[in-house]
Amino acid sequence: MTKFNLSALKLSPWLSSVLAVAVLSGCASKIDTAAQQQQVNEFVAKAISAEQFMGEDEQNWWHKLGSAQLNQLVSNALANNYDLQTSQLVLKSALARIGEQQAQYLPQGGIEIGAKRSGLGNTNSRQSSANLALDWQLDLFGRITALVDAANSQAMSQAEQVRLLQIEVVSAVVKGFVSYQGNLQKQQIIEMQIEALEQSIQVLQAQVDEGVANELDLNRTMAQLRQQQALVPAIEYAKYRDLSTLAVLSAQTTQSLSINDERTILTKAFAVSLAKPNDAIALRPDISRALFDFSQANSLSVAASKALLPDISLSGFAGVLSLGSNGFSDTQQQWQVAPQLQWSLLSYPALLAQRDAQQFLSQAAYTDYQQAVLKAINESELSLQLLVNQAQQSRFADERYQFANNAFLQAQAMYEEGQIPYLELLDARQDVLIAQENAVDSTISSLLAKVNAYQSFNGRWSYALSNTYK
Repeated sequence: MTKFNLSALKLSPWLSSVLAVAVLSGCASKIDTAAQQQQVNEFVAKAISAEQFMGEDEQNWWHKLGSAQLNQLVSNALANNYDLQTSQLVLKSALARIGEQQAQYLPQGGIEIGAKRSGLGNTNSRQSSANLALDWQLDLFGRITALVDAANSQAMSQAEQVRLLQIEVVSAVVKGFVSYQGNLQKQQIIEMQIEALEQSIQVLQAQVDEGVANELDLNRTMAQLRQQQALVPAIEYAKYRDLSTLAVLSAQTTQSLSINDERTILTKAFAVSLAKPNDAIALRPDISRALFDFSQANSLSVAASKALLPDISLSGFAGVLSLGSNGFSDTQQQWQVAPQLQWSLLSYPALLAQRDAQQFLSQAAYTDYQQAVLKAINESELSLQLLVNQAQQSRFADERYQFANNAFLQAQAMYEEGQIPYLELLDARQDVLIAQENAVDSTISSLLAKVNAYQSFNGRWSYALSNTYK
């Protein structure tokens, strides 16, 4: 039986008691995963509160953005992503290994048919034979059952890995699409500012030539123009980077991918809504995968312990032998059944070392499972904190832009009336430019924070997604 030292783990007493059911089942060949998931759900309910986000079901949450283009990008990525295809093939291999282990319950053996002709001096002889040999290992102590349970847990762990990749693919596609549309919006702002500055330079140049304005105003305006023009290649690269990300996710080249202008999603009423926040955390694939890895390690530990016990098997033999003929015309039957007991007593030191090594691996998988639970809870809490903070920053940034824009309009009117010099008008324009860019950045960050929240609370919607794209 695998022993676990809960007192040595730096966990709260509640979490230790919650996960203790795994310890109590250490003598079984597999962990009761359903009971574990229920215990984790209860722990999550006490550790985190997300009632303010309870609402409609989060399944296909990206559809709330109302973009048919985005929906198609997500579907293409889920269908064509190479990492997903690789992981799904590994899953099929793991499922095949279950059958390989289950076949050990059945008798093993084969059929042998042969004929030979030999001579010695003037004497020639012929002989033919057909034999069936079987060896049936009786699983009296449960070693084969433990190996089958380990294979099952490995396959379930790989299935959770597939689900984890699907979450990452969907979230990355939505983030890439939002980032691309945000860069389009920032590019438009920069182009508008460049156009306004070029018009100002034309006016100032004429005033300088007429002696009405000085070159200081002209040079400062030229400096602002160059500052905005320097942002153009950076925005172009950012757009190409987003396209490249989306192309890799959907298994195509950047040149073949075209994204339409759909900046309206930046102003969509897109809110985070979770039907069952606790389940959304407790059913996360990283937690489930760590649990199945622990179950696999525990089953292998049980199998290593069972290897210390004797192997009991039945060997059988049946066949026919024909002397003087290669055609089985005159045969003699023979058969044999022999029970066998094999006990590797001389290999005990090696078997004991193997058992101890596997028990340590089982303990390591257990602590990794605990870490996965804590990490998932903290990550979910952090995503909610980011969501709230980004919403506040976005509101303040929008208000800042409104005030800066009003100040610019006032400065423009005052300049036309001759109340302020042109330099103050340039300062007001610079303020509204910075405020406008900051508002767009805050809008994008707020939208990405909502995507990040759905990515963290992924347990329920990822199951629905996995059932759709099997």
